[in-house]
Amino acid sequence: MRIGIDLGGTKIEALALGDDGAALFRRRVPTPAGDYPGTLAAIAGLVAAAEATLGERGTVGIATPGAISPATGLLKNSNSTVLNGRPLDRDLAEKLGRVVRLENDANCFAVSEATDGAAAGARVVFGVILGTGVGGGVVVD
Repeated sequence: MRIGIDLGGTKIEALALGDDGAALFRRRVPTPAGDYPGTLAAIAGLVAAAEATLGERGTVGIATPGAISPATGLLKNSNSTVLNGRPLDRDLAEKLGRVVRLENDANCFAVSEATDGAAAGARVVFGVILGTGVGGGVVVD
């Protein structure tokens, strides 16, 4: 089972997928505004709820505004400013007791559309997110 978390400025949503790609669990909670520990706890709660409901442990991937700086290992450029300057991937890995994969949300969106969405089969895909923040991702080949 794979658990994906969409960490946004106003909501955090979890989706658990089975090995066949079928959606098995979906839940959304409000993002605790300005509260880093609360955000970690909300994500951990969603992962725990998915696993308790489905009776198995899953891998975890997070789509987040901003990106991890290769130089510092800290999140940068997030419109959810409470995340900036924090080791979000490491903090979540520690809280969840497993490796957590983290990527920019606009990049995740673009890859998803290029893989099996509206742009499947296109050589170049550009996706834009307009929500609490604004971001874009490009996929080539």
